Amino acid sequence: MASRTLFLCSLQVAFVILFGLAEAQLQLNFYSKTCPNVEDIVRKEISEILSIAPSLAGPILRMHFHDCFVRGCDGSVLIDSTKNNTAEKDAPPNQTLRGFNALERIKRKLEKACPDTVSCADLLAIAARDAVLLSKGPTWPVWLGRRDGRVSMAKETKQLPPPTANFTQLTQMFGAKGLSIKDLVVLSAGHTIGTSHCQSFSDRLYNFTGKVNLNDIDRLLDTQYISRLRTRCTLTDNTTLVEMDPGSFKTFDTSYYKLVAKGRGLFHSDASLLANSFTKDYVFKHANGLQSEFFQDFAASMINMGNIDVLTGNQGEIRKKCYVVN
Repeated sequence: MASRTLFLCSLQVAFVILFGLAEAQLQLNFYSKTCPNVEDIVRKEISEILSIAPSLAGPILRMHFHDCFVRGCDGSVLIDSTKNNTAEKDAPPNQTLRGFNALERIKRKLEKACPDTVSCADLLAIAARDAVLLSKGPTWPVWLGRRDGRVSMAKETKQLPPPTANFTQLTQMFGAKGLSIKDLVVLSAGHTIGTSHCQSFSDRLYNFTGKVNLNDIDRLLDTQYISRLRTRCTLTDNTTLVEMDPGSFKTFDTSYYKLVAKGRGLFHSDASLLANSFTKDYVFKHANGLQSEFFQDFAASMINMGNIDVLTGNQGEIRKKCYVVN
């Protein structure tokens, strides 16, 4: 317990040094007077939700990632489309997201306890942290005070790194959000929990260069793993779910790196981590253990990501319902 407390304190100090409270405008005690039990409420609800549907942990983490990479961490991924606008959640990269109803359930609890106070953006940031923690992963201090955005447009999801991305594309897309190569290799390990639809990687099995035959495979993918995946997925399958970290997809650990090191990362973006000396070294180093070091790195990178282009002060709004602007 003492080591975890010391770790959290060091992260808090590091964040202040790196970003400065004046610049970030987020605070650890932001709701101390207006909604002091906010994190307890979210933790209780997430615990109950994951006890019934443990496979939602990965999607909730992924949703936070997808939120922050488009317009910053402003909850815009939660907004429904309207007659005149197709929102982020209905864009192709987000059509497989799950957990919206779970987050709306938590929002109702927060509104009952603290009306018009806690933003959906903050709710999502806390929920993602708790989803990781309850999957036996690390914890970290969630800096709060984000405001909710009022705009959500499907066309802006082009900023999301696709599963087909190569290393150059990944570094450019992460760099555009102020994230480093280390953040890239660390946050990629979020794939240790959750599942993916076949359509996100089936080209690696049947149609990697457009020839559509059994020999047209991604040579970076282990051949035995290809054979196993072919028993689950066809080229046109868009419904079947496959574990991203087989045998460990409900547990947050370093097994993701073991798979990538063996050529068994599910996505081309996973395999791309072996194309750079720094990220390759990180993969192989943590494939051999060092879970505590990885946990610290993941916590720090999640704090970095959670600070992307946040709305604070009088910007944006506090939505009453996460799926619609006020």
